[in-house]
Amino acid sequence: MSPADLAQAADESAYDGYVAHVRAECPQAPAPSRRDFERMRTERQEADPRQGLGTVGV
Repeated sequence: MSPADLAQAADESAYDGYVAHVRAECPQAPAPSRRDFERMRTERQEADPRQGLGTVGV
């Protein structure tokens, strides 16, 4: 498996896990689209430097 394939699998796993979490916590709540999920995730990472963004600023 190439690094790109691994990264894509990890992203899909993160989204699938989040949707499962949302459905388990509140089954009637709509799950976010993948686009909305990625936007929320990016905003959270940018707001918290402990999340890391690769080698930015190194």
